[in-house]
Amino acid sequence: MFTGIEHFAIASANPKRLAEWYADTLEFEITYEYAGNYFIEAQNGALIEIIPAEGAPCESGMRTPGMRHIAIAVRDFDAAHNQLAAQGVKFEGEPYVNQGNRLVFFKDPDGNLVHLIQREKPLPPSRSKAQ
Repeated sequence: MFTGIEHFAIASANPKRLAEWYADTLEFEITYEYAGNYFIEAQNGALIEIIPAEGAPCESGMRTPGMRHIAIAVRDFDAAHNQLAAQGVKFEGEPYVNQGNRLVFFKDPDGNLVHLIQREKPLPPSRSKAQ
C-alpha cells in the first residue's frame, strides 16, 4: 500500500531563491511551481518541495530533534567538492571518511544542513528486497 517517499518539503522565507540555488549549485531542476511553491528534482528523481515559510526560523544543530540534513550522492567526490568551492559554498569543515564513505557538510542559503556523500559500497538492501 505504501510505496515510498514522494517528496519532502523545506519551508523558506524565499522559496524561489532557494529553489534556484539548488538548481544552480547542485544541478537540481525546477520541475513544477504553483502559488509560490517549487518542486525541485535531483538527477536521480528525488524531489524536494520548497514552500513559503511562516514565522521565525528555529535554531537547529546536528543532533537536535527533527530532520537534520539532506545527503547529496555524488559519483566523483573531489570534482563535486571542487565545483562547490569554486561556486563559493562555505563548508562546515574538511571532507572526511566515515566507514569508507567520503563526506563534507555545508549549508544552503537558508541554513539547512546539506552534505555530499560518495559511498564506498551501496547501502545493503532491505530485508524484504534481499529475499
